[in-house]
Amino acid sequence: MVTSTHEAAHRIFQEHPEVLAPVFEALGLPPPVKADIAALSPDVTEFRPMERRVDTVLKVEPTDGDGFMVAVEMQTKRAPDKGANWAYYVAYMRAKYDLPVLLVAVCKNRPTASWAAGPFECRVGPWATQVTRPFVLGPDTVPEITDESMIVREPALATIAAIVHSESKHIAAILDLLARGMRSFDKPTAKYWCEFLEVGLEDTPARETWRGLQKMVATYFPGRGTLFEETYLEGKAEGEAKGEAKGVLRVLEVRGLHVSHDARERITSCTDLDRLADWLDRSGTVERAEDLFVGNPEISEDDPGNA
Repeated sequence: MVTSTHEAAHRIFQEHPEVLAPVFEALGLPPPVKADIAALSPDVTEFRPMERRVDTVLKVEPTDGDGFMVAVEMQTKRAPDKGANWAYYVAYMRAKYDLPVLLVAVCKNRPTASWAAGPFECRVGPWATQVTRPFVLGPDTVPEITDESMIVREPALATIAAIVHSESKHIAAILDLLARGMRSFDKPTAKYWCEFLEVGLEDTPARETWRGLQKMVATYFPGRGTLFEETYLEGKAEGEAKGEAKGVLRVLEVRGLHVSHDARERITSCTDLDRLADWLDRSGTVERAEDLFVGNPEISEDDPGNA
């Protein structure tokens, strides 16, 4: 079953293979360079009755050294059949591309990470014909984010680190630091990484924490025009408009004036605070609710709120 976390991992490894840096470093390989890596079809199906698909398949052709394949799997929990499936993926890609294969499993908690490391053996008696040992990107191999500058330098790695540690007891602090680190991003960049992380956190409690930070973090960066600040200010303006509209209706009702469905809809749907303030001022003197919508020369006739 393809989940939001799988989709986020699929996209981030294809678009930002630099997140594989901890794997390459641990194996003594040169750091991953985007120009040397191509995303391939994740389909490893030979016979259509049984479809098999890897989350991400990358072909690495470094300028120095031999090429190889990288198969990335997002694993959120143990799966009884995964060992056999992973062995199939590796064997199939080895035969198809005639290149060695590195299988990388991305896990969000230590029990799953420990299990995913294998080895998974195809064994008869004392003899193992095939052994599959994934390299695991998990809480023990990907450090928690503790440096705000790292978020600015390596946003992709910071994002995958937050996903990997989403079940950590420190996740709230990690996400808070991540939000602070994004203060230097322009709006499109901030929005891009915010959405990546929100999708990757899926239905975990950490996702709600992150959603809250996106709305409230404007207080950290006043006047910076960040995504967070705009989201906060939009919500604040919407709340003020609703309050003003409620005040207009309340005055009309207390005065015993009939408020038709159309008039009520027009008042409650208005988001122009200046117009609402004018209506509130005049709601105490008009003879009919409809009189609010006429006789204001300062409002343009082609303004949507005056239609």
